[in-house]
Amino acid sequence: MIDEREILRLTSIVRTELDMSEEQSEEEVRRLIARIVYRETEDENLSLKERETLVKNIFDSIRKLDVLQELIEDEEISEIMVNGYDRIFIEKKGTIFEWNKKFSSVEKLEDVIQQIVSECNRVVNESEPIVDARLSNGERVNIVLSPPAVTGPIITIRRFPKEVFTMDTMIENKSITPEAAAFLETVVRAGYNVFVSGGTSSGKTTLLNVLSDFIPSGERVITIEDSAELQIKSVENLVRLETRNANSSGCEAITIKDLIKTALRMRPDRIIVGEVRGAEVADMLQAMNTGHNSMSTGHANSSADMITRLEAMYLQNAEIPLESIRRQIASGIDIMIHLERSKSGSRRVTEISEVTSDENKSIVLRKLFDTVMTGKESVLVKVGELKNTYKLEK
Repeated sequence: MIDEREILRLTSIVRTELDMSEEQSEEEVRRLIARIVYRETEDENLSLKERETLVKNIFDSIRKLDVLQELIEDEEISEIMVNGYDRIFIEKKGTIFEWNKKFSSVEKLEDVIQQIVSECNRVVNESEPIVDARLSNGERVNIVLSPPAVTGPIITIRRFPKEVFTMDTMIENKSITPEAAAFLETVVRAGYNVFVSGGTSSGKTTLLNVLSDFIPSGERVITIEDSAELQIKSVENLVRLETRNANSSGCEAITIKDLIKTALRMRPDRIIVGEVRGAEVADMLQAMNTGHNSMSTGHANSSADMITRLEAMYLQNAEIPLESIRRQIASGIDIMIHLERSKSGSRRVTEISEVTSDENKSIVLRKLFDTVMTGKESVLVKVGELKNTYKLEK
């Protein structure tokens, strides 16, 4: 069995023999590593499988994400959490547990971090210690360095399922009922403004991807995200916009708020904002209230809590009467969908509501589908009819 010091020695030899000035394909690098491993371990009692594993580990260390590469290639893993170089946790099939491998050093972990951020044109260092990024396959990455990260560099990677999720998949997984699915298809095709709420990892981005399948062909769609994660396949005229952090080189930050303003000048038929969490709420609501069909998501424990959060976000960034904010929300957002994640890891739609207002200008959530207990299980059932049908009648 090869110990860690021997792996580091072999990796050092490979780096020395690699011609860093010459662009080499992955296959060429892999062949070079294999030659060195077989040469340097010729006198050691290693099986063919052990040598092949050694070649892969060294290749991953040099060209991939080191020990994380094995986790990235495991499609059953939904979350990867690196708490410093020597503690890695993973979520698999809804259960979180500590992995039995670690980085060889803090320096190696820092190398992997710089590799991740450089590939998506982001910067992270002591002066800018927090960044959202993505892997080459589009998976979401959050990175925190010291001083905020007390125990060492932190990486959190949100994995997306490789299978293409459709509404049929959600129905099959009992994430939604056929009747509720048909309703959502109808309102999306008609151009209703839809807002999806839910907790962390409840499936908000997945549902946005699924709903995008119902966008009529011929529409020009603009997506706006902190880190591009949406995987919209059904729209041909698609523009993807992504924020940028300010950096020490003098580049100013480009925020979601900036991108929404820009998107309004790009002749959109529909704007999809990946997540609303701050000052951009005002611009999103203005877009919704000026005839731009929109969809977005936000973090909340319920649809009612999401409305309260939208009000709070608006108030924190603008001096405007609460009554005016509520009027914008009620006239801007048409449909609110709430998702929840169970302890077993399953995700499902638990509520679909119509957003309206009463005579006192207060926001009213009229439940159209709600979760009720039938026997020993809870089921999403229709409990109301859509009141504002004006877009269906166009």
